[in-house]
Amino acid sequence: MPLCRSYTWGPTMADASAVLKVEGLSVRYGASQALQGVNFTCAPGIHAIVGRNGMGKSTLCQAIMGLIPTHAGSVSFKGQRITGLPPHRIARLGIGYTPQGRRLWPSLTVDEHLNLCAMPNSTWSIARVYETFPRLAERRGNGGAQLSGGEQQMLAIARALIRDPSVLVLDEPTEGLAPAIVDHVVSVLATLSEKENVAILLVEQNLGVALSLADDVSVMMNGEIERTIASKDLRADRDLQQQLLGVGRKSVAQ
Repeated sequence: MPLCRSYTWGPTMADASAVLKVEGLSVRYGASQALQGVNFTCAPGIHAIVGRNGMGKSTLCQAIMGLIPTHAGSVSFKGQRITGLPPHRIARLGIGYTPQGRRLWPSLTVDEHLNLCAMPNSTWSIARVYETFPRLAERRGNGGAQLSGGEQQMLAIARALIRDPSVLVLDEPTEGLAPAIVDHVVSVLATLSEKENVAILLVEQNLGVALSLADDVSVMMNGEIERTIASKDLRADRDLQQQLLGVGRKSVAQ
């Protein structure tokens, strides 16, 4: 049974174990409808949301984190409604977020980023972050603007982890990264899911990455969840990949 699925009314196993639940979520930018009744639930594991550019994926992440107002619907975390809470309160509850583009402070060093976000009694100490991301340890005295794209992404993920989240929302974490760095990010996320009991909502343009990591995948089209499907089924169906996402028949290795 998938760990995350399109929401259905009535009690289900997915609901019982859900850490994050999104129900009927809608967002408008003026007269434009960016999200239209998005529904899904997430339990520990990895759930991916994929789709073409401009389909509302980043808007969904921002709405979950309270960075933009919602027009209708709700977001719940461990049974508590968080819709309308300010972003800092949502983060303190245990939802980590790495935004598209990383949004680091250019003048702060790696060490300063981590110390600024560190939380007492977190299972993710700064020492543990440096053990997980050795390259950050080597660059701890460098400012955010002095890091490569891969190093910046590592720091963005580390900045979220150091708050000891139960849910990690990742918006395009492998965008623009070299293949070797992508492999390292994939390895870290897989370990988080398998050994740390962190639920991961992965918004990812790279379908190969999404399918290699996720238990199941939601396809977003025009601000809606068009379909939620097991990763193994989408991986095996090239025609469905083309129909839903417009990817080439050789885009994803089986």
